[in-house]
Amino acid sequence: MSDIMIIGGHGKVALKLSQILTGEGHRVNSVIRSASQVQDVEDTGANAVVADVQDLDTDGLTKLLADQDAVVWSAGAGGGDPERTYAVDRDAAIRSMDAAQAAGVERYVMVSYIGAGQDHGVPEGDSFYAYAQSKADADDHLRASSLKWTILGPGTLTDDEASGMITTEPGQNDDGADTARGNVALVAAAVLTAPDTTIGQKIDFADGDTIITEALANLS
Repeated sequence: MSDIMIIGGHGKVALKLSQILTGEGHRVNSVIRSASQVQDVEDTGANAVVADVQDLDTDGLTKLLADQDAVVWSAGAGGGDPERTYAVDRDAAIRSMDAAQAAGVERYVMVSYIGAGQDHGVPEGDSFYAYAQSKADADDHLRASSLKWTILGPGTLTDDEASGMITTEPGQNDDGADTARGNVALVAAAVLTAPDTTIGQKIDFADGDTIITEALANLS
């Protein structure tokens, strides 16, 4: 049994992940921005923690993460406002990594996307640029940390039923590969509970035909 904190706990992936983890017997603390979201989180079996990570400094986040065994970053500004995107997807994410190290948390799982990286290729005038650059910078900061990290790179998210099966070789040009949110949650749960082959890896994946645990076990 582990104590796991999910940041961005009211997102569709996060709610599914919370339900999976509590079903496995883990204690989940799920960070949300609004008290109106508490019931949805508690319905998954998690403890709802109302806090705005955009407003918390590193010390505040360190206190928030105290006594946790693992952190999952699943928060996001949701696009639209570049300033808020940088504030949440880059700056708050980076502070959470520094805070995790300060709090003695070893495991950190970042929910990113399949095309994330400094070579994302999104032009500065594109509305997606702030998100792409924020993720690239946050992911790089995580790689440089002392945390036992894993970066998840799912393709285009869908509300299709989770199949429990993925491919970890979606192809160089498949940044539109469909990935059920339920499969993202299952992958996140799997890397938290069987992390040996996933620590220090960015795992690009999409819906496929290989059982998740088998796909992760075969990572090089």
